[in-house]
Amino acid sequence: MSLARIDAEIEAAAALDDAPRAAQRLLDLAETVLEAWVVARGGVPTTDRREQFRLLALHHQGTRGTPSFNACRETCREIAYHYNVLHAEPGDAQRVRRQAMMGLLVRHLALFVRGKMEVEQLGEFCCASRPLRLES
Repeated sequence: MSLARIDAEIEAAAALDDAPRAAQRLLDLAETVLEAWVVARGGVPTTDRREQFRLLALHHQGTRGTPSFNACRETCREIAYHYNVLHAEPGDAQRVRRQAMMGLLVRHLALFVRGKMEVEQLGEFCCASRPLRLES
């Protein structure tokens, strides 16, 4: 799935009125991003779960042989956190903000993975795009 399509899907999911459905769609998109990373590196995306999330298992799988991929670990954990909150409190007054934040986190993950595919060293300086800026 292209980054433009992922962005469009993120926008649509974050705008849903049904918090659990929005959270599930955003989580699915995040998993799609990590699946692309695993496939690009010649792997087969896992169906395992870590701490009840396939997203975290995919992240763990994606770090094998690439320690700098750990830079997006906290982003994945925050996506899982927002998923849990949106499911636990779907009618909360902060629902719209939480969905928007989850969308931003998924977009951040997508941008990181895309950058990582272009520049292997991305992530060695946190998750900033410093190596990309220095090359341009």
